[in-house]
Amino acid sequence: MADAELDRLLTRATMRRVPLGDAVFEQGQKASQFYLLLHGRLKVTQVTPEGQQIIVRVVHPGDLFGFTQALQRDDYPGTPVAAAESVVMCWPNEVWGSIVEQNPHLAVNAMRTIGQRLQEAHTRIREMSTEEVERRVAHAVLRLMDQAGRNEAEGVRIDFPLSRQDVAEMTGTTLHTVSRLFSAWESQGIVKGGRQKLLIRDKERLEALAEGTSDRS
Repeated sequence: MADAELDRLLTRATMRRVPLGDAVFEQGQKASQFYLLLHGRLKVTQVTPEGQQIIVRVVHPGDLFGFTQALQRDDYPGTPVAAAESVVMCWPNEVWGSIVEQNPHLAVNAMRTIGQRLQEAHTRIREMSTEEVERRVAHAVLRLMDQAGRNEAEGVRIDFPLSRQDVAEMTGTTLHTVSRLFSAWESQGIVKGGRQKLLIRDKERLEALAEGTSDRS
């Protein structure tokens, strides 16, 4: 964007710091703003009609979120909670139309974002419907590694606090099952845990688990 376009965009925006564990907004709350994550990570949770909490996605720096007008709804469908101390930029919903009119590429980016999220949702539904738990968990860890991985000497570390309960909520399984899988993977040298920071030590073996081609002999 040109400097003049950025200036116009920023004059309508406000900045907000979101401490670890705090929510940006709550599921079902009337939508009044849309957001851009500048720094940190957010876990977006939803509570199902049965009362089960699930993590539907992770928001990474540079992601737009909470733009409900593009989804033609007037409330927020989930609750973004800071997985690390975060900084967001927000705009009132009523400026969305004028911003898009002045910056058509933002509308294109928003539609691309919606398409990516829809594809991710379809992928997760297919995995939960057709795959065994170990494959689902392996796929979830690989996605997080691709989105938030940081190379280290021992492997690739997922660069935000990630608990086993988080992984259970992402994959529709239980904490006990995820703990059992991670313990087995650690003993095999595939991953290494500690302080909610997950290190993937053997990406190839994790990919084989995700594809169901791992040799267990």
